[in-house]
Amino acid sequence: MTSMVGRVARQMKREEGLGTNEQAVKYLQQDYDKLLKECLAKGRLFEDPTFPAESNSLGYKDLGKYSSKTRGLLWKRPKELCSKPQFIDNGATRTDICQGELGDCWLLAAIASLTLDQDILARVVPSDQSFTKDYAGIFHFQFWQFGEWVDVVIDDRLPTRDGKLMFVHSAEGTEFWSALLEKAYAKVNGCYEALSGGSTIEGFEDFTGGIAETYQLDKAPPYLFKIMTKALERGSLLGCSIDITSSNETEQVTPLKLVKGHAYSVTGCEEVHFRGKPVELVRIRNPWGQVEWIGPWSDSSSEWKYVNAEEKLRLDNIAEDGEFWMAYSDFVLRYSKLEICNLTPDTLTSDGVSRWSHCQYEGVWRVGSTAGGCRNNTATFCSNPQFLLRLEDVDDDPLDGKNGCTFLVGLMQKDGRRGLQMGQDLNTIGFAIYKVPDQYKGKANIHLGPEVLLRQKEVAMCKTFINTREVCERFRLPPGEYVIIPSTFQPHKNGNFILRVFSEKHIDTSEMGKVVAVKVKENKVTEKDVDPQFRSMFKQIAGNESEVSVFQLVEILNQVFTKRADIKSDGFSLDTGRHIVNLLDKDGNGKLDLIEFHTLWIKIMKYLEIFKAYDSDRSGTMSSHEMRAALTEAGFQTDNKVLQAVVTRYATACYAIDFHSFVDCLIRLEMLFKMFKTLDLNGSGKIELDLSQWLCLAIN
Repeated sequence: MTSMVGRVARQMKREEGLGTNEQAVKYLQQDYDKLLKECLAKGRLFEDPTFPAESNSLGYKDLGKYSSKTRGLLWKRPKELCSKPQFIDNGATRTDICQGELGDCWLLAAIASLTLDQDILARVVPSDQSFTKDYAGIFHFQFWQFGEWVDVVIDDRLPTRDGKLMFVHSAEGTEFWSALLEKAYAKVNGCYEALSGGSTIEGFEDFTGGIAETYQLDKAPPYLFKIMTKALERGSLLGCSIDITSSNETEQVTPLKLVKGHAYSVTGCEEVHFRGKPVELVRIRNPWGQVEWIGPWSDSSSEWKYVNAEEKLRLDNIAEDGEFWMAYSDFVLRYSKLEICNLTPDTLTSDGVSRWSHCQYEGVWRVGSTAGGCRNNTATFCSNPQFLLRLEDVDDDPLDGKNGCTFLVGLMQKDGRRGLQMGQDLNTIGFAIYKVPDQYKGKANIHLGPEVLLRQKEVAMCKTFINTREVCERFRLPPGEYVIIPSTFQPHKNGNFILRVFSEKHIDTSEMGKVVAVKVKENKVTEKDVDPQFRSMFKQIAGNESEVSVFQLVEILNQVFTKRADIKSDGFSLDTGRHIVNLLDKDGNGKLDLIEFHTLWIKIMKYLEIFKAYDSDRSGTMSSHEMRAALTEAGFQTDNKVLQAVVTRYATACYAIDFHSFVDCLIRLEMLFKMFKTLDLNGSGKIELDLSQWLCLAIN
């Protein structure tokens, strides 16, 4: 109940704009402005109770309480480390980011790339912070976290040893924005140790809200240089690295001064003329700020002698800052992996860059309802969430000259890094894309079943299902309607996810089966419709009062249906009886007369027919994964949230639905729909209740 209410509340807040960068969610309900004022008023420095200067904030294993790596560690504020600390001094630059003892070079590479665009950096690092004006030992940063921006408050106590910062620091030792940023990011991920090891694209995404794609360079597509060039023109962030075959190779320096297992930033793609012939070059930066490539096109290589002065000046090829040029051919040969983070339109402030069109959806896999697993699991696959993709306009400048609609699909599971310290593994996730048959085109408010999906092959899918935070792929398909189905590899795995689609041209997307509706046929029963045998039976039950109470009703239902061999039922409860009476009792006396009882009987016979039709294994129960189709057959159109609530309430421990539960569910749904329609006085699709009204309806 609490989690459901929380999800509804968050959705309502997002509809009001909460979660954007301009209106970020206050992480752990900490309000920076309010806390700052309180500290200034009391004349004390802020101490963060939610991320204290204690061992738990450092880590759980390598940086745990009893680890040798934390011996001699002291938490100190910047003013205890130097006489005049600066938050940002003369602008944030890449030299402000030097790696410490934490294995988070992937994060540092992402931070370094941020400094290339001060507008993007300002979204993450609010600039109106300092160690002089209104200083109270409190700072804040903003990160994109699984579909929404959060504002994270920290104090400025930092891990030190021998009077120096243990982790990220500036080259001069007097500038602290990067160290404080790292601490805030450690907080949202649980601890500092949770940042050890990772992919640069994770940092890219969390600092921009963008979507990332990965290329294995030994399998680079022939037009990858154009993709990189186009990405940089769109303001995208790029990173690269060299794979290692064993832990012994970590940060091993090659003879040509490239570092294995280390995260680099790609900062430029240019074409120059070498001895009159065009050569493709890539500019790369080592976040260490030193150790540079010494091969062809490096700072002091002979190739630059044959480049004209104008081009050489434009490329600014000599600087001892860890940044260097190399030929694209060497880049794909020497590096193993390229990562590109494509930015959302609201992130880009310059009019000189192109923009992606994008959309995102939150989804949930829940055991018994929407956790269907991959296509291998034919009995449950179609119960996964589904998302419609309508492609119309082809690309203006196709990379390989072939027409089509280019788009990226990213599937991200939530909170994986925080779960590391609790021993939780990531789900193995992926997605498939199917073409929507002609008879279903233009019908977004449906959920495609096995008769559609299992009779065709997917038109595209992710390369592999994998246990990473995100799976992202680039596709190009002809114009048309498609459905994206995200799933875990195995069925029956709980998880929360974000599905995002970025496209070169505007496309229409929507969640399939989003609208909740009811089309229950009303059976208008009159005295003439009741046959004599039914009338006689009712008279025997009701006696002289000609009405049955809820207690009599439950007794009758149990006598009839618990004896049947073709269905399983533990018996109808008094609650079910009350729901039936509330739905059908016209005069409000809490009893059913002959006509009302006959109407009920017609309903239950219809429900029995549907129930048996979806009891595919003739077990006497219905799989909860069949519940959506059965509800649709009965006239109820539900979205995933309602379906999950239904399964949570009515399914057994084995995710089966008994007949009495099925009847109770349908009766309650019909009653709730009617209540809402009655209270929706102006047909707006929303109702407003005061507390007393809400309690009366909820208790009923």
